[in-house]
Amino acid sequence: MYLGIDCGTQSTKALLIDELGRVVGRGASAHPLVERPSGAREQEPKWWIEALSASVMEAIQGSAASVRAIGVSGQQHGLVVLDANKEVIRPAKLWNDTETSPQNEEIIQLLGGREKFFGKFGIVPRTGYTVSKLLWLKEAEPENFAKVRHILLPHEYLNFWLTGEIRAEFGDASGTAFFDVRRREWAREVLDQIDGGTGQLYAALPPFIGPNGVVGRLREEVAAQFGLSRECVVSAGGGDNMMGAIGTGNVREGVVTVSLGTSSTVYSFSDTPVLDPTGNVAAFCSSSGGFLPLVCTMNATNVVTSTTHLLGKTVSDIDAALDNTAPGSAGLIFLPFLNGERTPDLPHAQGSLHRISPNNFTPENLIRAIVEGVSFGVLNGLDLVLEGKRAEVILVIGGGARSRGWRQLLADASGAEIRVPSEQESACLGAAIQAKVACSLLHGVNITFAEVADEFVSVDETATLKPRPNLLAEYSRARELFQNQLQTIYAVPSSN
Repeated sequence: MYLGIDCGTQSTKALLIDELGRVVGRGASAHPLVERPSGAREQEPKWWIEALSASVMEAIQGSAASVRAIGVSGQQHGLVVLDANKEVIRPAKLWNDTETSPQNEEIIQLLGGREKFFGKFGIVPRTGYTVSKLLWLKEAEPENFAKVRHILLPHEYLNFWLTGEIRAEFGDASGTAFFDVRRREWAREVLDQIDGGTGQLYAALPPFIGPNGVVGRLREEVAAQFGLSRECVVSAGGGDNMMGAIGTGNVREGVVTVSLGTSSTVYSFSDTPVLDPTGNVAAFCSSSGGFLPLVCTMNATNVVTSTTHLLGKTVSDIDAALDNTAPGSAGLIFLPFLNGERTPDLPHAQGSLHRISPNNFTPENLIRAIVEGVSFGVLNGLDLVLEGKRAEVILVIGGGARSRGWRQLLADASGAEIRVPSEQESACLGAAIQAKVACSLLHGVNITFAEVADEFVSVDETATLKPRPNLLAEYSRARELFQNQLQTIYAVPSSN
């Protein structure tokens, strides 16, 4: 059996699958999130360990002896720093931390501006990437900066706790902005700008292993805690988007995945690097051997659920609100930037409601306006990833995928058929698939990610929704009005 673990922003989940890809166990455990008015968003890594332990114990009940390999998915971009004794120095700063936005601009300028940064490393840092957190640490907490001897991403820290080994892999590393996505190697020049060329930070980086590599075997204490065999291995793991790609079969060209979680992401596998000098499309590597051009927006289900709670309603009321209102929310427009925004690059933006009138200011229209605002941002990202080409089929995952009305809105506004994978914990499934690939190779059997995904990933046919062509023009007009409002407030041009 194979165990996939996903450490997200709000919780850690575990999924146990057998040799045929059937789910035989699940577990989940929440962890706290520290948020400050400065834009800081942090978590203690020990909270991840506690949640991992609880979710794994729940998932493997009665099956521990059969677990051959573990794969770990983690929220991208988070910074975990360890001292010379490999102890955590301070809480981890997370992907949605906007406190470090000044340092993001500072590091771009230190490297000669956006154009030169892109030319050297194939990527343009955005607020939330790991690099700005290191510069922030130097400037805000110099005593902690001086202690740094190991730099880890969240999934790497969990791998370290499981095995005692510190390793990196290309997918998650490509979200740090101190990694050259074309050469697949650490970019020392970026770190030299932060530590003054002392080599402190570069020396703190882990060595790489390939996408089907093994970090190591379980530590004796971990194996005993879970009742697992010491022969159980841990695969390379990766960022949650990379593992979600594997878990939705997005391991070959032509597949599009949209994730509607706390944030939203849109990505599509590519055999070659997809480089965007604007930085809107993240030129990430995949964790299955290729590349994963990706657009992230920082506001999705968190905005929708906040609105329903404010109105005294629940997420189950979303479908009814969408059914009983028309595309465009009768003119109501919501810019959903409660957490600032990454795409477009507006880290200090705030949410705002526009064009309110006595005729459109109803709870149902407000809910639709919020869902449309999030969705139009997602579809703008889709246009960027596909360079204006139309998607025929989109796989939708995350909490937002549970809403039939939201799925239908995406189908109608994009003109694509919307499909939902049978296993919604796609990052967990992707991590388990990676664990199987790595374990098989370790035992002399060379299987591909595509082969395993074809066998293990399926679609819930009852959740598939086709677009209604008669509504495409209405949604196009609503998107145009949304984009015009975005242009008026923030001078953001159209994505297509």
